[in-house]
Amino acid sequence: MTTIGYYPGCSLHGTGRELDMSIKALAEVAGVELKELEDWNCCGASAAHSLNHNLAIALPYRNLALAEEQGLTEVLAPCAACFSRLKGTTVRLGRSDALLEKMRGITEREFKGSVTILSIIEFVGRLLDEGLREKLTSPLEGLKVAPYYGCLLARGEDIVEGYDAEQPTGMDAALVAAGCEVVPWNFAVECCGGGFSMSMTDAVVDLSNAILTDAEQAGARAIVTGCPMCHSNLDMRQRTINEAGLGPHDLPIVYLSEILGLAAGVEPERLGLDRHFVDAMRVAERSA
Repeated sequence: MTTIGYYPGCSLHGTGRELDMSIKALAEVAGVELKELEDWNCCGASAAHSLNHNLAIALPYRNLALAEEQGLTEVLAPCAACFSRLKGTTVRLGRSDALLEKMRGITEREFKGSVTILSIIEFVGRLLDEGLREKLTSPLEGLKVAPYYGCLLARGEDIVEGYDAEQPTGMDAALVAAGCEVVPWNFAVECCGGGFSMSMTDAVVDLSNAILTDAEQAGARAIVTGCPMCHSNLDMRQRTINEAGLGPHDLPIVYLSEILGLAAGVEPERLGLDRHFVDAMRVAERSA
């Protein structure tokens, strides 16, 4: 059995529990062991970088050092924000010996750069290439979906690699393998408002409304994401958006791992589909 390090981050133990549940269920189907990083700490998303530069680097640095100490060479960070902070830190450290020395001093831990951070898209792609594709025996035939990358699964020099930041296609192969029909749309990389969900709710309502509207106009029956913050803004905020006189919207927001889990025949409750604000169980029933 393949073993990969696992960094759940704060969201997957809280508001993004569905992502945690579905990632673990999918890994079990694929025969992959996820080894949770011991004594991990918050990566600093989404506020540390706006408050203290050293803190914003030191927080993910400590996690990277812990992974190396624990003999992990690859670590899955399913949350898009966590992925960006952890992978971004490896990139910054690789560019500056002075920064590396500073972080060693602050954290009193060594890091030699031997850890690779995987996004949810890279993880799912790996699973498909290594045998998961043959296990997708319950495809969601013809379900029209809009893959939503947001800001952090599409952008970042040397952080997100392998596809166009403005027209990403990283999710497409997985969604097609799951039996879905990927619809062309215009808001795949537009911001939902991110961490301003509580402090600037009006802005989040406007931004999320634009994303939902475009997906619906493109014919999507669900939006697929890999970011707990995006999921929260688009799923939880639909009632607020409708009450503001926008919409109305009733569009399921599902994680990429939930889609693949359904296609692999995993019970929807094990994937957390029954935990969503907007009914996502209809996706499992193929009635979205």
